[in-house]
Amino acid sequence: MQILLVEDDAMLAAAVRESLLRHRYEVDVAPDAAAARIALGDHHYGAVLLDLGLPGGSGLRVLRFMRERYDTTPVLIVTARGQLSERIEGLDAGADDYVVKPFQLDELEARLRAVLRRANGRVAPVLEFGEVRLDPAQRCVWRAGEPVNLSVHEYRTLLTLMERSGRVVTRAQLEVALYGADSPIESNTVAVYIHSLRRKLGESLITTVHGQGYRLGAVSS
Repeated sequence: MQILLVEDDAMLAAAVRESLLRHRYEVDVAPDAAAARIALGDHHYGAVLLDLGLPGGSGLRVLRFMRERYDTTPVLIVTARGQLSERIEGLDAGADDYVVKPFQLDELEARLRAVLRRANGRVAPVLEFGEVRLDPAQRCVWRAGEPVNLSVHEYRTLLTLMERSGRVVTRAQLEVALYGADSPIESNTVAVYIHSLRRKLGESLITTVHGQGYRLGAVSS
């Protein structure tokens, strides 16, 4: 199980990481909001331990960045901000649980196990379109029963389209799903992922609706 620990206190991060390693977790550490966003864009994690007070942006913005991109990875907020209003804000933003500093490592690990159990118990429907199947729980894709290897960004592009099957998805909506609402990206980035998905899953899977965006399948005449 790979965990992302987002924490700017180097001593605390080292202690938490060492404890989790002893329990056979793999742990990546991001010391600030920018590093967290990069890590989340490049990897699939089993869970995220997220501090709120971060250099370069708040942990809440990182959390909203995840949820805007349909990233349902369990998030356990770990912070010194113990006010009830802040806990509510974090939970409303999509966090799964909350631990207030200072904490015992045993409690942190117990809460981590709890959010992982709850996440494993969620039933996410398998999405299907033609011969393509996508399982959000496993983050796996098949074409005609054969597994297809997609990059993180290809997967998120396909997931967004399949969740909105039958509707046109604008380039702006896909950009938010890929990078969040306020991340600058190159103008042709979405087109690159669409091209790659067509190559791997069939040219007819995704139709360009000129002036609007993309949708699965052919456009009705």
